[in-house]
Amino acid sequence: MAGFDGTRPIFLQLAEMLEEGIISGAFPEEGQIPSITEYSAALKINPATALKGINLLVDEGLVYKKRGVGMFVSEGAREKLLRKKRESFYSERVLPVAREAKALGLTQDELQALTARAYEEKE
Repeated sequence: MAGFDGTRPIFLQLAEMLEEGIISGAFPEEGQIPSITEYSAALKINPATALKGINLLVDEGLVYKKRGVGMFVSEGAREKLLRKKRESFYSERVLPVAREAKALGLTQDELQALTARAYEEKE
């Protein structure tokens, strides 16, 4: 399936796509998201797979069901996701860089200078 990688379950990738949509504003808080049927047809995936991905967001309180109406983004979902992403960024990216910097003998000031240089660099 185009758009999905073969290394992780599709339902997780769908949940991540929805999270990105919430963060970007494509799915605003209190706005409706596409139905299970719409996702399964558009992405050519099993409806049970789509349901499993969306239910991950329901379980986290990011999306809620209105019976007979559809699925909606919860109030505060964007901020909750940003906090989650920032913590993940720290543990998966920043912490390993800081540990490697220490191993290389860089001081905190030197690491901050390198970070500032990288932050200012043009793409």
